[in-house]
Amino acid sequence: MGNSETETQTTVRAPFTPWDRRELPGLFDVEETARRVGNYKWTEMKLFEALGGWIATVPELDVKMRFGTHCYHHSWHADIWHKRLPELREMKPERLTAPANEAMERFIEAMTEPEAAELTIEKLVGVYRVLIPRFIGAYTYHRNNASEITDAPTVRFINFILQDEYDDWRDGEMLLQSLITTPDHVRRAAEHQAKLEAIMVEAGGITGPGSIGTSVSTTEGGA
Repeated sequence: MGNSETETQTTVRAPFTPWDRRELPGLFDVEETARRVGNYKWTEMKLFEALGGWIATVPELDVKMRFGTHCYHHSWHADIWHKRLPELREMKPERLTAPANEAMERFIEAMTEPEAAELTIEKLVGVYRVLIPRFIGAYTYHRNNASEITDAPTVRFINFILQDEYDDWRDGEMLLQSLITTPDHVRRAAEHQAKLEAIMVEAGGITGPGSIGTSVSTTEGGA
């Protein structure tokens, strides 16, 4: 063949097909993912406990039945996150199972405060007009910004959980619409929601400030 050297050219194949535009790194590193998952687990557990405790006290049978079903959903969500934590970080899940901050603890206390049998509207408002919408926001943000490669299990779990959250939110909102039938009911619902929303805003959401990726910067003084 002669003395000429044969040059072999190699083509580096792209990691993903042309129609797959995923990127390997996601927005969250292992520590941030573990922190958020710990917040999810803590809050899901608290919601499970609240709904379970209210089952015995609410007089409306339809509400009682829905609380029973939704209580199971949140127990399952907490269990999912408990099992995910050891995979994310080599430390005890109990250490990471915590509220985002002190304001989130106060929110749960305020949400579970209505105990009397005649306060079903307040119970429903706290769960279905404040907490679950915040869950939907936090989970959606996490899913949309996590790597589908390196964090695929978390994305898969969130997709399952979000379906429950959407279904439960719809059930709860329909129950509220069936119970809010007078101007006084409207006032009660609005006042309780405003009270809880104020605390939740202070907390910054389920995982604290940045729960849905928003950041607010304030500039003092004027131009």
